[in-house]
Amino acid sequence: MSSHTHHDAPTQYIEANGIRFAYRRFGKKAGVPIVFNQHYTGTMDYWDPAVTDGLAKDREVILFNNAGVSSSSGVTPSNFQEMGANAIAFIRALGLQQVDVLGISIGGFVAQEIALQGGDLVRKIILVGTGHRGQDMTASRSNAIFSGTYDPPEHLWLDVHFKPTESSRKAGLAFLERKWRRTDRDPEVSEQTITAQGEAIGKWVTPEADSLAYLKSIKQPTLVVQGSDDAIIPTIHSLTLQHEMPDAQLIVYPDSGHGSIYQYPELFVTHATTFLDA
Repeated sequence: MSSHTHHDAPTQYIEANGIRFAYRRFGKKAGVPIVFNQHYTGTMDYWDPAVTDGLAKDREVILFNNAGVSSSSGVTPSNFQEMGANAIAFIRALGLQQVDVLGISIGGFVAQEIALQGGDLVRKIILVGTGHRGQDMTASRSNAIFSGTYDPPEHLWLDVHFKPTESSRKAGLAFLERKWRRTDRDPEVSEQTITAQGEAIGKWVTPEADSLAYLKSIKQPTLVVQGSDDAIIPTIHSLTLQHEMPDAQLIVYPDSGHGSIYQYPELFVTHATTFLDA
């Protein structure tokens, strides 16, 4: 068992594909490690310690910044296929033969690409607050949320991840307090990363014939987790993921949004642990 936790795990670096990836590892060094893939404009510091440390009690947790993101070198690609390939290069550079993969929001798009391209490298997948290629974003409120003004600025993430109900907002404030405890923090992402991730999202959601067909090729057991009212990626797309993937199950948490696992961290850790250990 590593003596480190989310708050004090040292940032390490490893080279792959000409990229110097920043990462942190902590938790119980037994079984299959789980690799986390972050949301739009997020860094390693944007994860919830209640989730990462909760899962780290039974397995090793690996957080990393993909190419060009924050403390990793290189250029952020403008498509999720390349992001997935870079993530695979990072995982293989660590010498890992098999991993579980978790992705939230656009990290869920990357996780799908890792599964598609990585084959047997990926054992199981957890997809949180995410969707599929060609998804209809008409009902998404993301443009209004991300273009808003917030004081303090970090309260943006209350609108991104939580519902405007008293209970959800209270959970959101507790999440922010947990998230901001670490002192030696990653730098925020660059304008290049913001632009590239935005372009990648545009490509991902563009409707195409047979947009859902690729999901049949993701054979790994998958846990899809969502909030009852996701303002960023409408909740209905998680139902589509579960329906179209060969081996997927779906959990929808009540009175919650995009960051449902941050509203119910202990419950999510229980559900995720049951799924990963099965």
